[in-house]
Amino acid sequence: MQMMCTWRFIAALFLLLTCAARASEIEPPPVPLASTYQQGVALEDYWVSEKLDGVRAYWNGHAFLSRNGNVYRAPDWFMARLPDIHLDGELWMGRQRFAELSGAVRKQVPVEAEWRRIRFYVFDLPGAGPFYERYEQLQALVGHADSPYLKLVQQKPTSSHSALMADLDRVIAEGGEGLMLKRWESPYEAGRSDDLLKVKAFDDAEAVVVEHIAGKGRLQGMMGALKVELPNGRRFRIGTGFSDEIRAHPPAPGTRITFKHFGLTATGLPRFASFLRVRDDEPPEP
Repeated sequence: MQMMCTWRFIAALFLLLTCAARASEIEPPPVPLASTYQQGVALEDYWVSEKLDGVRAYWNGHAFLSRNGNVYRAPDWFMARLPDIHLDGELWMGRQRFAELSGAVRKQVPVEAEWRRIRFYVFDLPGAGPFYERYEQLQALVGHADSPYLKLVQQKPTSSHSALMADLDRVIAEGGEGLMLKRWESPYEAGRSDDLLKVKAFDDAEAVVVEHIAGKGRLQGMMGALKVELPNGRRFRIGTGFSDEIRAHPPAPGTRITFKHFGLTATGLPRFASFLRVRDDEPPEP
């Protein structure tokens, strides 16, 4: 009896290690990352599209991968008619629905009713050639695809900074987050560059929660501010942008958040930082 239990333990351990090894074979996809738009950029070199407030997803022909290489557990029927090629895009549920979307795509067991409301919006085709050629291929691919869940992010030229700002104002008024600029002659290359630019009414960045600062007065008994740490190790407090629900149940230390700000102070810290959301778009690692 003892030997049987031992063999069962060894078999279970072997299965666990095998699954972990297979998971580790999935490397993070080499995706382009956006820099921030500054007035003066040669806009004739770019196309503009809406910045979707979704979850970045890389379709490798078989599964959706996060930027860190983790797998989003999409239902089989959602993936059934997607093309067997690599696609770069976002899983999106609609404007101002990031929290709902994030909760849905991070589940290890997908919920059908939630995924029925999700679409995969593609904005690039990993491979050779300039972006305008890759975009033409994407247009044809999505146009002929037999999947209601595959959509194309629409791109268009922009003529001037004032026209770009008018587009930005319109998108924000409609509940959108901002715009993206893509250099139309750019190659598909991993890493951050000015080939891809985000255009927003404010800057945003990410930080990790370090500590909860207790509230005072009306906020007695709740969280008054978060002490957070930037990727460069600098720490500061964020005290605005929180709902009472979040103040009553603040994100735990170690949680990654997104905050907005308006440039940097003379000491290099974010100016007028305000909480936006918990950035929990990575699925749990197996």
